[in-house]
Amino acid sequence: MKNIQISPSILSADFSQLGSEIKRLEEGGADMIHVDVMDGHFVPNLTIGPPVIKALRKHSSLKFDVHLMISPVHKYIDAYADAGADIITIHPEATENLENSIKRIKEKNKKVGVSLNPETKIDLIIDLLDQIDLVLIMSVNPGFGGQKFMPEVLDKIKELKKIRERKKLDFDIEIDGGINFDNCKSAIDAGANILVSGTTVFKSNDGDIKKNINLLKLK
Repeated sequence: MKNIQISPSILSADFSQLGSEIKRLEEGGADMIHVDVMDGHFVPNLTIGPPVIKALRKHSSLKFDVHLMISPVHKYIDAYADAGADIITIHPEATENLENSIKRIKEKNKKVGVSLNPETKIDLIIDLLDQIDLVLIMSVNPGFGGQKFMPEVLDKIKELKKIRERKKLDFDIEIDGGINFDNCKSAIDAGANILVSGTTVFKSNDGDIKKNINLLKLK
């Protein structure tokens, strides 16, 4: 079984203090930093772009887990890779050719993530899983923080885990959307080994990040 990792989403951080917020995450035991990039087109919200990621990069040695909710995504891969992303996660619906986009991310020497929205079928990526480092299962519809967890996506995680074992692959399974102390165990039991959490990490227990991360890891 893979070690459980927590990738806190800076969408829930204090945006006026992002550098120090990332330091707090690092000191609190975060395994990586989840950066949600939204374009107001693919999803109905706007967040941050490459210049902000580049500026934040010097504040942390942790991996930047960059989730691109933008369309068309292919032409922006280089910009986010050059800005300091370590993992670049894209949506199949946001590119004309998923295989080409995966290849481009690899050419930039970055890890490849592919995200599946709640209604997106595994069939879309099943023949590409040997080229993917991480599958991100959305447990909310992407676009806004603070949404309610959708337990029905856990079946998708269980299926991915079976496929991974059957094909002897090694990709990570990440889950993002409404992850909290009530549902983290069910996500881990289903097969997720990376949990993205924003509100729970930053706001619970009076903002005790270390405690919140440990609780999410079931420690």
